[in-house]
Amino acid sequence: MKAMAGGYARATDVQHALDLLAGADGMGRVLAGGQSLIAAMNMRLSTGDMLVDISRIADLRGVTVEENRLRIGALTRHAEIETDPLIAEHAPLLTQAAGHIAHAAIRNRGTIGGALAHADPAAEFPACVLALGGMIHVQGPDGTRDIPAEDFFVDVFETALEDGVILTAITLPLAEASEKHLLRETARRSGDYALAGLCLVKRAAGHRLSAFSVGPRPLLALAAMERLDAGDIVGAVSALRAEIDPTGDTQASAAYRRHLAGVLLTRAMAEITGEPA
Repeated sequence: MKAMAGGYARATDVQHALDLLAGADGMGRVLAGGQSLIAAMNMRLSTGDMLVDISRIADLRGVTVEENRLRIGALTRHAEIETDPLIAEHAPLLTQAAGHIAHAAIRNRGTIGGALAHADPAAEFPACVLALGGMIHVQGPDGTRDIPAEDFFVDVFETALEDGVILTAITLPLAEASEKHLLRETARRSGDYALAGLCLVKRAAGHRLSAFSVGPRPLLALAAMERLDAGDIVGAVSALRAEIDPTGDTQASAAYRRHLAGVLLTRAMAEITGEPA
């Protein structure tokens, strides 16, 4: 099938993009890397939208350290995240995640802002930002707003991002010297979406654990985190399996995904502690 769009315009800056979205006849859609949106349009899952191309806005790119936090522009591509030294130093979980995302052609075009806004429950970056305690920065007609990652992901492909609002950046706390990050997932083939996946961050203050591809949105596993902080790995596995809400499909049953999540957590904790699983 061919994609159907209700128009196209390239924005020169964020305010220009907001003006174009506000003036769109019908639904205005933001086009960044286009790796998810164009595919949806080709399948006629999204038709007749006015496309506002923000891909040339330089202010939305790049990785910096500002006010003791790591700032990642929304248009930073997956391939750039995979090789950026600041991300490797301060948020290595993202470095690990980028290597699992699809294939090189996708990573060279896809953007982290697009991945978060698309909110695929099987995607790595939303779960990473959740585990890292990130803040998502948006700009709209009424100004800027900061949304904690815990409040951003609502349901399948649904976020707290309102119509006419643009995701501009993500900020994350800088990694502590002793902090450990692990992303573990299982997929049928390299580049496929995970059957189940976990993001684990161990800080001095405790553990942060998120799960993906096991429910309608990435999940911050609060009950499992509490058990991990108490040193109860077996209890954490049970809590995680109770917290997630996987569905079955042609790739895996819900029961298998729930079992797999527990196995991944057991193995991840064995890596972090140095003890056998």
